[in-house]
Amino acid sequence: MTVTKQTAHNIRQDKIWKYVIYMGGVMMIVLTLSVALFLLYRGLGTFTTYNHSIFEFLFSTYWAPNDTTVGGGKVGAAVFIFGSIVTCFFALGISLPFSLAVAIFITEVSPKWGKRIFQPAIEVFVGIPSVVYGWLGLTILVPGIKELFQMPTGFSVLAAALVLGLMIFPTMTSIISDALRSVPASYRKASYALGATRWQTISQVVLGAAKSGILTGIILGLARAFGEALAVAMVIGKVKAFPTSLLSPTTNITSLIASDMGGAMDGGEYNIALWSLALLLFFITLFFIFLIHYVSKRGAVQHDG
Repeated sequence: MTVTKQTAHNIRQDKIWKYVIYMGGVMMIVLTLSVALFLLYRGLGTFTTYNHSIFEFLFSTYWAPNDTTVGGGKVGAAVFIFGSIVTCFFALGISLPFSLAVAIFITEVSPKWGKRIFQPAIEVFVGIPSVVYGWLGLTILVPGIKELFQMPTGFSVLAAALVLGLMIFPTMTSIISDALRSVPASYRKASYALGATRWQTISQVVLGAAKSGILTGIILGLARAFGEALAVAMVIGKVKAFPTSLLSPTTNITSLIASDMGGAMDGGEYNIALWSLALLLFFITLFFIFLIHYVSKRGAVQHDG
């Protein structure tokens, strides 16, 4: 009898927790859809209420929306889109070689005591607030670039890319390390049995087997770089012009939203144009998410094959 009561109690608990988990999943779906619908409602106003074209928004360089509900301004966001793209990809180019090298060192080269030290040390950097990175860039990096290159100011694409590269480094390193660690040890043993050196095993076997995980780390790092606002805004210069070199100041989508959204009139053309930029960022994030799923699925299929 006691066993039967305990069994019935366990079944009830399982059902309760199953419903709690379902409700949590449903709430996350509803929340995501709510955010998406709200961004669509506000962001599409640039094209439905103020009658601007998508082509103008994406490719025009003339940004002068009116801060009123009358409209009639210009909403060319090409400068900010280009600023986001160039800073993020330069940050990726700076950070990726170091992330890959450190991940290989942690998983393939370092002794056990080194792994216990380096892995937690890298993960600590993930939790550092972005304002700290921005402040370090503002007080150390920007003056250093100014003195090194004899410039009037150190605010530049280079400063933004270096700060972003430092910020995405721990994220990419952690994910790439996990991907390398997930490669079965039998792959390495088989490679050594065929006479391969350690470097040949790492470069031709381990990295190839972990390719999908490495790509996932790269995509997640790039997604974080695109969404970062505060740290970049502190060092990029916020000049609404295309950069002519890595040492030129410019601005990007997140910096513009962070600096101007609070002062724009609610419902005005300027405010709605900023919401359109936020909607664009949302679509970029969705693209990265779908890309991660595609890469993961393809990697799983290749692994099974």
